[in-house]
Amino acid sequence: MKIAVLSRNPKLYSTRRLVEACEQRGHQVRVLDVLRCYMNITSHRPSIHYKGEVLEGFDAVIPRIGASVTFYGTAVLRQFEMMGVYPLNESVAITRARDKLRALQLLAREGIGLPVTGFAHKPDDVEDLIKEVGGAPAVIKLLEGTQGIGVVLAETQKAAESVIEAFMGLKANILVQEFIAEAGGADIRCFVIGEKVVAAMKRQGKEGEFRSNLHRGGEASIIRITPEERSTAVRAAKVMGLDVCGVDILRSNHGPVVMEVNSSPGLEGIETATGKDVAGMIVRYAEKRATETEGRRHRAPTRGRG
Repeated sequence: MKIAVLSRNPKLYSTRRLVEACEQRGHQVRVLDVLRCYMNITSHRPSIHYKGEVLEGFDAVIPRIGASVTFYGTAVLRQFEMMGVYPLNESVAITRARDKLRALQLLAREGIGLPVTGFAHKPDDVEDLIKEVGGAPAVIKLLEGTQGIGVVLAETQKAAESVIEAFMGLKANILVQEFIAEAGGADIRCFVIGEKVVAAMKRQGKEGEFRSNLHRGGEASIIRITPEERSTAVRAAKVMGLDVCGVDILRSNHGPVVMEVNSSPGLEGIETATGKDVAGMIVRYAEKRATETEGRRHRAPTRGRG
């Protein structure tokens, strides 16, 4: 098979591991910088060009699209879909998951456990908004934030009001969520491939830090998840329409709650913590699905709702 990996940096751990896994399976693989791709959008012969070359003959595309290039990256992925190339994750599903508010609304509609979450536009509504999520302490998140950046824990009502008003003054879109104190600064990353949790790790924030992101100094370790947590992760992935994703879960007093569904989860933490060949699993799944859809033009969207 001929496989494209959409990644801006071929030296990243996740990209390197996917390339290695493709080569080990005997596939021809090429890493493409999504921002260097340009498109000819036409009815009968849509095409993608890369540094003066027309890209042809690909059987599958593995998107590793960073949050900062979501708009252009998903446009390129859509073009691959128009050309009949199998996408590991569809463009519409990635766009759906990247919009945090939309993702939470879709998950809530399907009855999946979530932290109580508030969203408002006017500073006049701040006091009532904080009350709606159970009061302080409360977590305030920038909608556009990634890797724990733009996430603040407000310990008191006054602090929460000040932070929210400051963000609103900058015209930033924010979510206000209940603080799950019993999680103890830890969350669980469930790695889902094809409606199955193939690996799971616990991420523990460093002392005094409520954010558990590995980029913020958190530590990863292997963990045994419960059947309810497994089911929650698989259902969340299905709602988003993602075949491969990381579902971040907190253990709360009222069961597992989903914090986020990541459409481009990193491989280093999960492979190091669990010792599993997650990259190999991804490539085998892409191989299987591309073969199943061979000869049929891929049409998106086909999975997920909303």
